[in-house]
Amino acid sequence: MSGLRILVGCKRVIDYAVKVRVKPDKTGVVTEGVKHSMNPFDEIAVEEAVRMKEKKLASEIVAVSCGPTQCQETLRTAMAMGADRSIHVEVDAQSYEGMQPIHVAKILSKIAQQEKVDLVFTGKQAIDDDCNQTGQMIAALLDWPQATFASKVEKANGDLTVTREIDGGLETIKVKTPAVLTADLRLNEPRYATLPNIMKAKKKKLEKKKPSDYGVELSPRQQVVSVEDPPVRQAGSKLDSVEELVGKLKDSGLIPS
Repeated sequence: MSGLRILVGCKRVIDYAVKVRVKPDKTGVVTEGVKHSMNPFDEIAVEEAVRMKEKKLASEIVAVSCGPTQCQETLRTAMAMGADRSIHVEVDAQSYEGMQPIHVAKILSKIAQQEKVDLVFTGKQAIDDDCNQTGQMIAALLDWPQATFASKVEKANGDLTVTREIDGGLETIKVKTPAVLTADLRLNEPRYATLPNIMKAKKKKLEKKKPSDYGVELSPRQQVVSVEDPPVRQAGSKLDSVEELVGKLKDSGLIPS
């Protein structure tokens, strides 16, 4: 298993610190003039791939991003963190608005086959759409084992032992490569890209492709009817005694009278 070739998906999303605003026509959210960065879970996936290479478990890391020209900045960040090269699957702004996990999964699965990788690593979800579908769809398309929500990844007797975060606690599974992994929040803490590495990344190979190069057409499978702001939370009230609280709960019908 030494010398794994790893493909990492890197999505460009609105930065997690930005307050998202809904467009006046309710067709989506405002992206113009808004700071973007790599999806935090994908950043964790890149970090884990780099750590695997540092442990001599991986031989090459290829970063991939699908989207407009600005995605190249995201790929440069991945290469500054330690990815060896990258592939930008360029999608125009209009088509990108209708791009869904199934499209990305088809593209990444095709690239995984062409590049003959042993591991596809993505974040467990993107913080813009929260779909949590791409990794699972890639595994289905490739018919590879999957280990989602990974909080720990170890090599064990030629297999990968993955600790998964599930609702009831932690689950440990073994998967044989080739496989698909998705990164959870507690897997690691991504490194900052240093200035020397940012400069080195500019010399690394960035290949430009189109969805059609992989036989994928981007017609949307679903339609967004409306995007709404979440309802404003009502202010709470302070009560002076337990008796008053019980009375309020009875009046509201939350507890029997």
